[in-house]
Amino acid sequence: MAADACDLAIAGLDAEDRLMPDSAAAFPSTEPVLGLIDGRVDDLVALTQDLIRIPTINPPGDFYTPCAELIGERLRRRGFEVAYLRAEGTPGDSDRYPRINVVARRESGRPGPCVHFNSHIDVVEPGAGWTVDPFGGLLKDGKVYGRGACDMKGGLAASIVAVEALIDSGIELPGAIEVSGTADEESGGYGGVAWLAERGWFSPPRVDHVIIPEPLNVDRVCIGHRGVWWAEIETKGRIAHGSMPFLGDSAIRHMSAVLEKFEHELYPALGERRSEMPVAPDGARTSSLNINSLHGGQGEGFDGLPAPLVADSCRMIIDRRFLIEESLEDVKGEVQGLLESLVRERPGFTYGLRDLFAVAPTMADRDGPVATATAEAIRRVLGRPAQFICSPGTYDQKHVDRIGKLKDCIAYGPGVLDLAHQPDEWVGIDDMIASAKVMALSAAALLTRER
Repeated sequence: MAADACDLAIAGLDAEDRLMPDSAAAFPSTEPVLGLIDGRVDDLVALTQDLIRIPTINPPGDFYTPCAELIGERLRRRGFEVAYLRAEGTPGDSDRYPRINVVARRESGRPGPCVHFNSHIDVVEPGAGWTVDPFGGLLKDGKVYGRGACDMKGGLAASIVAVEALIDSGIELPGAIEVSGTADEESGGYGGVAWLAERGWFSPPRVDHVIIPEPLNVDRVCIGHRGVWWAEIETKGRIAHGSMPFLGDSAIRHMSAVLEKFEHELYPALGERRSEMPVAPDGARTSSLNINSLHGGQGEGFDGLPAPLVADSCRMIIDRRFLIEESLEDVKGEVQGLLESLVRERPGFTYGLRDLFAVAPTMADRDGPVATATAEAIRRVLGRPAQFICSPGTYDQKHVDRIGKLKDCIAYGPGVLDLAHQPDEWVGIDDMIASAKVMALSAAALLTRER
């Protein structure tokens, strides 16, 4: 994301006017923690490299178990109780590719809240265009390279180092700290946070505050995200010999009419809608529609010549991102209304519309405990006010909010979101150090705040 896209032009979004009351008292005796983190740079880099070197590619869900065990066994040695949880029956889960999650919890022995750091362990496939080994964990010029370095194994490593520094600092903190490594965020999170949330792992009173170290820039507090609706539209026709197309009815031509409706009616309407959510970059503050894929006629994936046929089916996957001011019902109705207008206007037009995935927009209170504590920690560590943003795409906050019924959840972590899923993905060491300090200070403040 471009830095100037986060100025946001909304009064009051800079954190300097939203600091915690009596912020000095909110961070008691935390200077030793910052020094401990400064002394653990090599450990932070090594942990990030170790995580990157486990190629947890999703799909299909490779190597989740060894990655979860790396996290769990490290935290077990630091006094955490560790649970390994397989999300059996979720999409993609199998004996070959088990959806393994790890949740580690350390109780202080004193009553108090629970602060939870959640990171997903899966990464997307490397793809082409790399100039370094995508799973080598190369350290060069103050950066660690590899698939998942930015999204989000650097953030996971920083959260682990942060909580270990808190433990070693000797600060007496009440309550509990949790760290989790969860599956399948890149494919919707249903084998990870959603499954855990359905079983109470992300609900009060077990958990009170959640920080997700996604790569949204080290000086930003992400309080939510836009909504999403994925759907498949199928236009239908009648098969016939390609030399006599007048005896058939081309589903592809019917789909071209859908595309024309989108171009001349839907896209202009979406471009006129603008959200009050502080979505970054600025272009994502409007509604959007992406055509994810389009296929009609005969199947692909063979080297021979096609048969001469009129296409009797054409399918299109749409990815509709919507604003907090829009309802999912209206979003669906708008597309269906255009399709119904074609039924009336175009002879022989028939269609199918199938839901694939839907998530409502979510936004935490920017004056809530976790957002405010993190913003104040950013100010202390970086010496400048935090910026509050919302993400254009979804992440696992949706499940914490919708299923876990826990509103006090934000995303904060190292890394530049623009680098996610790109060749030669990297995370900066300085950003990881800074974010570890911010997460440690945030956790200390949240654990000691008056409830």
